Amino acid sequence: MSRFWSKVVQGLTPYTPGEQPKVDHLVKLNTNENPYPPSPKVIDAIQSAVGDGLRLYPDPNAQVLKDTLAGYHQVESNQVFVGNSSDEVLAHVFHALLKQDLPLLFPDITYSFYPVYCGLYEIEYRTVPLRDDFSIAIEDYDQPCSAIIFPNPNAPTGRLLALEQIELLLARYPDRLLVVDEAYVDFGGVSAIRLVNQYDNLLVVQTLSKSRSLAGLRVGFAIGHASLIEGLERVKNSFNSYPLDRLAIAGAVAAYEDEAYFVQTRDWVIAERIKLTSAFESMGFEVVPSAANFIFTTHPHYDAANLAARLRTHKVIVRHFKLPRIDQYLRISVGNEAQNLALLTAMRQILDDLNREKTS
Repeated sequence: MSRFWSKVVQGLTPYTPGEQPKVDHLVKLNTNENPYPPSPKVIDAIQSAVGDGLRLYPDPNAQVLKDTLAGYHQVESNQVFVGNSSDEVLAHVFHALLKQDLPLLFPDITYSFYPVYCGLYEIEYRTVPLRDDFSIAIEDYDQPCSAIIFPNPNAPTGRLLALEQIELLLARYPDRLLVVDEAYVDFGGVSAIRLVNQYDNLLVVQTLSKSRSLAGLRVGFAIGHASLIEGLERVKNSFNSYPLDRLAIAGAVAAYEDEAYFVQTRDWVIAERIKLTSAFESMGFEVVPSAANFIFTTHPHYDAANLAARLRTHKVIVRHFKLPRIDQYLRISVGNEAQNLALLTAMRQILDDLNREKTS
């Protein structure tokens, strides 16, 4: 610990990102990256943006991207906020909107960056337990709070809360801000963005990292009432006026201009998720219903950490969380057909080995 650290830094427990190992021929299914490349139009747009213009600052407002997102989601451009990944957007949301007199509420099993932001910005929070099946019960949020945040689909479980339930929550608590983190919504949900013009207490956050195959470009955005966006802009322009560079803006715009490619690759991921779920269930696993690009699964007879370790020896990496309630679960990103075949082949071999060890 440095003697120059502030008290806030001394008390922080930083977020731990998913492992990014440097191993050849690795089947990497631990960080929910899209197994398919970005649209070729994205690559062309980025290459076209490389040139003399890089000596100049990008548009601090990223207006062309805001206009693109506004048109796509049928809102006004002043209802759109953009940032360097949805993580940065969420950081500004916590700083600008969620530090209030009453505590913030979010599920006990959820995106682990939320408590980190609360520690960084000194925000009081309480967690609300998910049901035994890992679903959200909106009636459990009937307690004093200033705001509610959760991913939908939830992470790391993959469970989806229906849009009708979100609207009930908005209508029931009009004086509470509801932040819906939709990193995975394209893989099986209906976005709550369609509700932002009806409810000024709703903010929806999305990313281009997952369904648009742009985790390496770092682009995220929020859509909500113009007054919420203005608050985010005030924080952003007090922190970093230029969060998106010229290449990121060009690539992000191109990703939304190629709807056919997005639909095709999204549908491929969904189809592979269905096949993967069926295969794991046939091996005796229990799989939580998923609307995301990953599955969350447990085997009633075998330890999850041991399974993850044995998969690693087959050069297959999945995510295991050493956390209460979910320490016997694995979160497995949906890969392409070849990756999923390698995963299933390895898992069947591991189960065969474990069965032989039990009987020997």
